[in-house]
Amino acid sequence: MQDILHRKLGEAGRGARVGYKIGCTAVTMQEILGIPHPCAGGILASDSHRSGVTLRLGDYVKAGIEVEIAMQMSADLPAHLAPFDRDIVADAIGACTASLELIDSRATDFKTLGLPGAIADDFSGAGCVLGPLVVDWQAIDLAAAVGRAEVNGSEIGRGVGSEVMGHPLNAMVWLANLLAEHGKSLRHGDVVLTGSLVYFGDLEPGTTVTAIIDGLGEASATFV
Repeated sequence: MQDILHRKLGEAGRGARVGYKIGCTAVTMQEILGIPHPCAGGILASDSHRSGVTLRLGDYVKAGIEVEIAMQMSADLPAHLAPFDRDIVADAIGACTASLELIDSRATDFKTLGLPGAIADDFSGAGCVLGPLVVDWQAIDLAAAVGRAEVNGSEIGRGVGSEVMGHPLNAMVWLANLLAEHGKSLRHGDVVLTGSLVYFGDLEPGTTVTAIIDGLGEASATFV
C-alpha cells in the first residue's frame, strides 16, 4: 500500500522517495498506541526541507513535529546481503544530523485507521526538516545524546537517544532488515529519521520550532 501511495503522490508532483521515517520506536509510544513494534514510512523529495524553511499550516490536515536523529546513507545495503547487524549498518552511514519530522495524517483521526491503515498512511509521516550534516558522527555517543525541542525560543521538551530502541542504530538495523524481507534496499543518499525524542502538536501560525541535539546541531522551521 505504501508503494501505491508513493507512486500516486509522485505522479501528483511530490517527487520520488528519498528516505524513510521510523515510528513507534519508544516503549511508551508502543504502549500508548497498542503496537508492540516499530513501523516505517517513506519520505518524498518535495517533503524534505533544509533548516530555516517556512511551511504553510494550510498544507497539512493537523501538523505536528517530532525531534529526531536523522542519518544519511553513504553506501547501499543490498537486500541479498541481509541480515544486517549494527557494524554493517554503521559503516554504510555517512552522516547524521538533527531533524524535525513533520507529522500529519490523511485521516482526521489517526486512531481510527488501525495498524494496516496507519502503515499505509506512511505512519503519519509528512516529511522532514534537516540540519547541517555531521560526518564525524561516530565520535558522538548517540545513545546519550539529548534532543530538545524549542518553540519560539523556549524549551518545551527533551528526550535522549537511548529512547529509540536503546540506540538509534538499532532502529536503522531494524529498517534495513525489514526492507530486505520485502526485497528492498537502503540506498546511497537515503535519509532515515530514526525515531521521536520529543513530540509537539500545538502548532499555530507564527510558530518557530527548533530541534537541538547534542553534537548534531539544530534544525528549525517556521509555520505560517
